[in-house]
Amino acid sequence: MSLTRRDFARTSAITGAGVALAGSVGALATAPNALASTETGSHEGGSADRHGVGYGPLVPDPEGILALPEGFSYRVITYSGRTKLESGEFTPSNHDGTATFDGPRGATLLVNNHELKGPRANWAHPVPLTEGLVYDPAASGGCTVVEVRPGHHVAEWVGIAGTSTNCAGGSTPWGTWLTCEETEDKAGQNGMTKDHGYVFEVDPEDRRANRDPKPVKALGRYAHEAVVVDPKSGQAYLTEDASNPNGLLYRWTPPAGFRHGRGKLRTLADDAGVLQAFKCFDSGGQFVDDLSRATRIGTVYGVDWVDVPDRDAKTVSVRKQFTAGQVTRARKLEGMWWGDGGTYIVSSYAREESPGRHDGQVWFYDPKRRTLTLKVLLGVNPDPDRDGAFDGPDNITVSPYGGLVIAEDGEGVQHLFGATDSGRTYPIARNELNIGTADEPEYSEFTGVTFSPDGRTLFANIQEPGIMLAITGPWKRHKR
Repeated sequence: MSLTRRDFARTSAITGAGVALAGSVGALATAPNALASTETGSHEGGSADRHGVGYGPLVPDPEGILALPEGFSYRVITYSGRTKLESGEFTPSNHDGTATFDGPRGATLLVNNHELKGPRANWAHPVPLTEGLVYDPAASGGCTVVEVRPGHHVAEWVGIAGTSTNCAGGSTPWGTWLTCEETEDKAGQNGMTKDHGYVFEVDPEDRRANRDPKPVKALGRYAHEAVVVDPKSGQAYLTEDASNPNGLLYRWTPPAGFRHGRGKLRTLADDAGVLQAFKCFDSGGQFVDDLSRATRIGTVYGVDWVDVPDRDAKTVSVRKQFTAGQVTRARKLEGMWWGDGGTYIVSSYAREESPGRHDGQVWFYDPKRRTLTLKVLLGVNPDPDRDGAFDGPDNITVSPYGGLVIAEDGEGVQHLFGATDSGRTYPIARNELNIGTADEPEYSEFTGVTFSPDGRTLFANIQEPGIMLAITGPWKRHKR
C-alpha cells in the first residue's frame, strides 16, 4: 500500500519534522557540517570539552598503529600475513564488515568479512579454500570466524570461501551473519566461474551449517553493501554501493507464512518474497530523485517501495531497470545498523555525480511511519589531511554508551569517532599505520566497528593490510 500525501503530512507532524529521535541516539546534529566541526578537536585529535564530551586528546602510539585517549588500550586480534588460522594458513587480508556474538564458555565470536575482489592470484592472502565451504573456487574473498576467549586466547577459521568483494553485511536477530558481495561479476568475468553479487548466510557457532554455501538469491544480485533485518516484520533492508547511476536502498519482504531462523534463508526459492527499491517524496508530495538534495538536518521524506522487475539482473543491473522518476538514488550507500525501532543508513559522500555535494549523511528509516529522516550531515571537508575534522562515514554502530560510533573512510587522516545525542563529536581512535611513504603518507580506512555483546570492548578493523583490533578503556555514557 502506498503512503499517501495526507498520511505523510500527519506523520511529519507527529515526529516534529524528524529532529527528535527516540531511543539511544537522539538528535545527532543540529546544523550542516556539525559532525565535521572542530569545536572539540585539536591538531592532536581532539579533547573533552567543558561539557565532558569525549575522552581527551589522542595519544600517539609508539607502535605506530592506533592513537587512543589516555587510559585506553588496544590489542591486535588478527593481522593478515602474521597471525594464522587453525588450519595453518595466514589470516586473509582486507578486513571489512564485522559483527560479534556470544560464544561458548565466555568467549566472543566475531565474523569478519574480507573484501577481496577478482582472481585469487591477485592477492597474497586470499581466504583459503577450505573443503566444503567454497562457493566459487576462482574467487578470493569470504569470511573468517574469530573466537576470542578469556585469557586472550584467539582462534580463527574459515566461515565461507570462494565469494567476492565481501564488504559489509549485517547480523540477524537469530544470531547469524549475512555477508554481502559488493560486485556484479558474472561467470566468465574477472576469472569467475559463477555469478556473484549475492548475500550468503554464515553461522558463527555451527561450522556444519556453513557447508555447501548457497546464495540467498531472493535478496537480489547487485553491488551489495550492508543489510539489516527488522526483528518484528522479518523484512530485510539492503544498501547498494554503486554508480552510473547511483545505487538504491532495497527492502525484501518474506513470503507469507515464512518464519526466519538459522538456515531458513537457504531454503527459499530464488524468487521468494518481494524485492523493492525505495522512492522518496517531500512534505509537498514532490518526488525526490536523490538523497543529496537534502541540505538540512531534520529533513523528512516519505517512502514508497517499487517492485524490482528482475532481481537476478540477468541482462540489466537492478539499479538500471528503473527510469527517471521511478526510484530515489544516493551516492555510496554504505553501512547500516538496526536500532531504536528502525535502521540507520549511511551515504558516505556525494560529488559531481549527484545533485548536491556533501561529505557524509546518516539517515534513519522508521518502518512504522515509513519516513526517512536526515540525522547527520557533514559538509565537504576542505582539508582532509588535517587532523580534527571528520568525513566519509562508512560502517556505523549504535553505542551502548549513547550515540553512534562511526568508522571513517574519507581522504587523508582516518578516525573512529563518536557522535552524542546532541550532535557533539569526539575522536575515539586515529589510524597511525602509514601504508604509503614518508613523503606521501596514506592511511587505510577503518571498518567493522562493533561492540562486544557485553559492551566492554570495541572491535574495529584497519582494512589494509587487514588488522582486527580490540579497544578497551574507561567507557562512559555520553548524554549530550
